[in-house]
Amino acid sequence: MARSKKRRAKANPDGSMSLSGHLKELRDRSLICLIALAAGFALCLSCAPRLVTLLTDMGVAYGYVYVYIAPQELLMVYLSIALTGGLALAFPFIAYHVYAFCSPGLTRREKSFVRGALFFGTLCFCGGVLFAYALMLPFTLRFLIQFSAQVSVAASISIQQYVSFLLTVFVVFGAVFELPVISVLLTVLGILKAEWMVKGRRVMIVVIFLLAAVITPPDVVSQVMVAVPMIGLYELSILLSRLFGRKKHA
Repeated sequence: MARSKKRRAKANPDGSMSLSGHLKELRDRSLICLIALAAGFALCLSCAPRLVTLLTDMGVAYGYVYVYIAPQELLMVYLSIALTGGLALAFPFIAYHVYAFCSPGLTRREKSFVRGALFFGTLCFCGGVLFAYALMLPFTLRFLIQFSAQVSVAASISIQQYVSFLLTVFVVFGAVFELPVISVLLTVLGILKAEWMVKGRRVMIVVIFLLAAVITPPDVVSQVMVAVPMIGLYELSILLSRLFGRKKHA
C-alpha cells in the first residue's frame, strides 16, 4: 500500500497514476493474492484428511458408509477441499487488495461503506455456513438415510458426491445469509426501497417457504428451521434498508 502511494506521488504531482502505473499495481496485487491463495491451498491440503473426517463424521453418526469408486476420487476430494479452504483463508487478503486498488477512486463515505459491506458480508456468509453445518445438514442427512431403512438396499455413498453435496449446501446458505448486506447495497444505490420490501412481505414469505421446501427434506421441522431464519433475515433487511434509506436522504 505504501509502495502504491509512493508510485502515485512519483507519477504525477496531484497524486494520480498513469495507465502503466495502474497496470503494474494490478500485477503486484494480483501476484500477492495468488501467493495467499497458494499458501492457503497448501495449508488446507496438508489438513485435508482431517477436514474430510470432520465432514464425514456427520454422516457416520447416522449410519453412512463412504466409498470411492474411481482411483483418483479421494485425491480429487482432497484437492477440492484444499481449494475451497484455501480460497476461504485467502479471501481477507484478496478483499483487502481489491479494496486498496479501487479505493483511490472512492469518496470517504464510499470507502467506509465498502469496508462495512466486506466485513458484515463475511460475517453473514460465515453465519450461513455455520447454520448449515450445525442445524440444517444433520436433519437432512438423517432424513435421506432413512430411505435405505424402507428397502433392502445398503447405502454406500460416494465420498466425492457427498463432499460436493456438503460444499453446495454451505455455499447456498452462505449466499442466503448475505440478504441483509445485498439489500443495504441496493438501497444505497437507489435500486431498492424498504417500502417495496414491506409491500411484498406476504409474497416473499410464501416464496421463502417454497424455497425451503425445495432445498430441504419434505418434513415440516426442516422446512421451518430454514424458513424462520430466512424470514428473520428478510425483516432485518427491511430494517436496515429503512435506516440507510433515511441516511441517504438526510
